[in-house]
Amino acid sequence: MEEDKGTVCVTGGTGFIASWLIMRLLEHGYYVRTTVRSNLEKKRDLSFLTHLQGASEKLQIFNADLSDPDSFEAAIDGCTSVLHVATPVDFEGREPEEVVNQRAISGTLGILKACLKSKTIKRVVYTSSASTVEFSGKNVDIVDENFWSDVDYIRKFIPVLGSYMISKTLTERAALQFAEEHGLDLVTLIPSFVVGPFICPKFPSSVRTSLAMVLGNKEEYAHLMNISMVHVDDVARAHIFLLEYPEAKGSDLEEIKGYKVPELSSRKLLDTGFKYKYGLDEMFDGAIQCCKEKGYL
Repeated sequence: MEEDKGTVCVTGGTGFIASWLIMRLLEHGYYVRTTVRSNLEKKRDLSFLTHLQGASEKLQIFNADLSDPDSFEAAIDGCTSVLHVATPVDFEGREPEEVVNQRAISGTLGILKACLKSKTIKRVVYTSSASTVEFSGKNVDIVDENFWSDVDYIRKFIPVLGSYMISKTLTERAALQFAEEHGLDLVTLIPSFVVGPFICPKFPSSVRTSLAMVLGNKEEYAHLMNISMVHVDDVARAHIFLLEYPEAKGSDLEEIKGYKVPELSSRKLLDTGFKYKYGLDEMFDGAIQCCKEKGYL
């Protein structure tokens, strides 16, 4: 008889990381609920999710939006854990920083409040970003969970992408504070530049940038300087590992934040027993093959 691993809610299901997570969770025998933003203008094609192996029996899709913090309650109610991946992405600076921050923070806190209200959530894994620890202006070789990016430094020196970096930093801080104050079992995971194959229809920006030299996107060459990367499948495996690692409790959870990159220490994650599976060759081979299959190359 197949083991019932419970139901996991994955927010932001149409994204690069979240869609890959959904695929792997289904393969691991989980029931999955995911949230997507409703599109009033046209019906969104979600066949890349609904056609996944096991999706017809074990995947439910809910409409929810970070702009409406209460909209996640239905998807979370009755679940055993939440993987909060959804985040506002505005690399072009189309919205004021304050608007992006408000949506990210209030949406995340709404999700955490729904977790408390459900009475069934045992663990929340929040998908953070390397940008929450790397940009402080301090001259250090390695950063870990003891470091935080300085939002004033980002505003002054990193205007491009700055809004995203600031919102991720402030949102993670708010999530950790809320979890501590309310006794919610929360762990944050900080991936670096995520590369590899993808199942979502949209060309992920991190994959596109990583292949800038292959695609001939000269304006993105500078982004590849001193960059650290991780395979999307290792990111998914790390999320699932943290769901299934029973000893990772209490204050230790907040320390499992580094990831396997030269500038970021992943000691806390590795000490729990997690092992990386992919190297740079696999990242690029998978990304290139996927882009060829989807017509981007």
